Amino acid sequence: MTGTPIRFNQPTIEGNELQYMARAVEAGHTSSDGPFTSQVKEILVDWFEADNVILTTSCTDALELAALLLDLEPGDEVIVPSFTFVSTALAFARAGARLVFAEIEDRYLSLDPSHVAEQITDRTRAIVTVHYAGIGGSIGELANLSTDRISLIEDNAHGLFGALNGEKLGTFGRFSTLSFHETKNFSCGEGGALVVNESRDSDRAQVLTDKGTNRRAFLEGEVDKYSWQDIGSSFGLSDLLAGYLLGQLERKEESLAKRKRIFDAYMAGLSPVAADNGIALPQMPPGCTPAYHMFYLLMPTPALRNRALQELRQRGVNATFHYVPLHSSIGGQKYAVRSTELPVTDSISQRLIRLPYHNALTDDEVDRVLTEVRSVVGRLRP
Repeated sequence: MTGTPIRFNQPTIEGNELQYMARAVEAGHTSSDGPFTSQVKEILVDWFEADNVILTTSCTDALELAALLLDLEPGDEVIVPSFTFVSTALAFARAGARLVFAEIEDRYLSLDPSHVAEQITDRTRAIVTVHYAGIGGSIGELANLSTDRISLIEDNAHGLFGALNGEKLGTFGRFSTLSFHETKNFSCGEGGALVVNESRDSDRAQVLTDKGTNRRAFLEGEVDKYSWQDIGSSFGLSDLLAGYLLGQLERKEESLAKRKRIFDAYMAGLSPVAADNGIALPQMPPGCTPAYHMFYLLMPTPALRNRALQELRQRGVNATFHYVPLHSSIGGQKYAVRSTELPVTDSISQRLIRLPYHNALTDDEVDRVLTEVRSVVGRLRP
């Protein structure tokens, strides 16, 4: 290995994050639902034009909150991708749903609408899709499959500030969820949000967030005391972390510009060698405005993927693979309606390489990644 290892991910401070955290401590409101929470919520409500946005401790919590709002009954089914992080499925299994794993498209790596349509039954209550890599995929076709009975939920952990044909990712479904984990474009270490797109869910979502009480109505003077009303939990994000997140979101344009610069450099630098060696790079549907969450390669075979990963790491480029398909996991098989064959999912999972991608990457580091990838790929011709 030559040179300092290039990190796969590195959280960065972009603006006033630390000053805002200090203000929260000095003001004495570090728990949830404070002044910084309000400012972050305003930014997100304005962006999504949502009825409500609730900051949560994680995207997992936001998904669990969405699952509670569905009022699932025994035997209800929820269609989810297998090529995703466990939270996408776990939240609905925990709420009592039976899981139906669906296939992904080999172009955009998000749910395949045609396969989803085949999985719909009279027990289907929701379709949960992931905007993989912050790319919209076929979200419009998935939205067309939703009905009064079948809700569309967007796991938008990768896709904040992305869009498709001018429609923002996270606005196609009844709910969408966001992640502010340290690996995401905008972070507070651990955090998330539920975007409530329909007014019918807004009040109840707040009650469930406030441990099942009508605390918000009390604070707004609508009732003279608050009490237990419904199920719920302590989902709210600390105002201390909301302050950090506000510092990140205030630098939205600058952060997205950094990520676009890296994405464009990878795409330009690797397109020729990819074409010559049977490697696929990220694809985007027409009208896509990506969120620039990651950059990946799809190697021709699993064996070449594994060898390339090993050699890149030996050269100090900390590339990695991604999801192990949920349908093949012990948990996935336990909560699935039936066993499922998903050949595209299996193939993608075994061939994908994610390259280092974060705001702190320098031009020299990007050039070094490109040099090492081209060298490794050239030696590993299929």
